[in-house]
Amino acid sequence: MTAPKDPDTRARIVRAAARLLAEAGGGDVSTRAVCAAAGVGAPTLYHHFGDKAGLLDAVAAHGFERYLASKRAQAPTGDPVDDLRQGWDVHVEFGRTHPELYTLMYGTPRRPPIAKEAHAILLGLVEAVARAGRLRVPVGTAAGMIGAAGAGVTLLLISGEGGADLSERTREAVLAAITVPAGEPEETAASSAAQRAVALRAALRADPPSRLSGPEAALLGEWLDRIAAGEP
Repeated sequence: MTAPKDPDTRARIVRAAARLLAEAGGGDVSTRAVCAAAGVGAPTLYHHFGDKAGLLDAVAAHGFERYLASKRAQAPTGDPVDDLRQGWDVHVEFGRTHPELYTLMYGTPRRPPIAKEAHAILLGLVEAVARAGRLRVPVGTAAGMIGAAGAGVTLLLISGEGGADLSERTREAVLAAITVPAGEPEETAASSAAQRAVALRAALRADPPSRLSGPEAALLGEWLDRIAAGEP
């Protein structure tokens, strides 16, 4: 019979591992050192996490929990594009403040389930821009560009490379590529149609039309996605 897992002990081990990781500057931390810091034996650590990889996954999840606390506290600015700008800054600042945690969270292909909430928050911010008719590209494309650029810039800054204005310059370049400034006239009929398709697609996701059947709504979504992507 397997012994029950004590959540308090588990949390203590994770906090100890995160602290040692920070103190090591991202260097290797042994499970022996974690056990000593948490005041537990090796069997207890392996009982909760299975192996060292499982422990590091738990520390990454702990990092996402701390990161999401700052994201959830982000107050709306009244402008959806400025909300994206603020979200970018919060992301980069977390990485610069917690470099070892951030590297564990975003420097490897492994992602804990809680990372999906971080992506959902980003999608929500982008959706708001789309509903305002100010998104040039499909929501998924925009979120992918922001996520990739933001993580790349943050990891570069953590490594000590990049100038002081790297984050701001990259942020503004990405926003210029995916958004339309408030009040800017539409450049071409094609860009106007794409922006409107993106906006309508976002609106329908927020409030699905009740008079359309499932297949009809899916077909409409496919058409809008093709228009938004500029497909013939």
